[in-house]
Amino acid sequence: MAGRGRRRGERLALNAEINVVSLIDVMMLLMVIFMITAPIMQGGVDVALPKAQAKPLEAKNGLTVTINRNGEIFVDQDRLTFEEFQASFKALANQKGQAGVYLRADQGVPYGTVVRVLAVMRASGSSDVGLVAEPEDVQR
Repeated sequence: MAGRGRRRGERLALNAEINVVSLIDVMMLLMVIFMITAPIMQGGVDVALPKAQAKPLEAKNGLTVTINRNGEIFVDQDRLTFEEFQASFKALANQKGQAGVYLRADQGVPYGTVVRVLAVMRASGSSDVGLVAEPEDVQR
């Protein structure tokens, strides 16, 4: 039996190294997944906002009203007709509190539609209404 392995009282040396290659693989996979899903997670209704030279608004958790190119009105993600919007906006604004209201309108929406929606917002008592626009490309 001599030479067939280790003896009964003999211990193996401990290997204290961590194999980090598999951890790097997992980390790279998670990074790719987040890079792909991050733009998708940008919720909201897809609109082409007009460009304007304006200061950025302070980020608040307010109510977002969106008017898309077809003139459809969305409150956050919920689509409403103008009549439904007119009837329910005050309650929705009060539910969100005093955080402010943001109006996002596609640049192709007729001005009259934007004014009608803005009038409903103002009539409901919302005094803090922010008009959302894309920043202009400043080339110097």
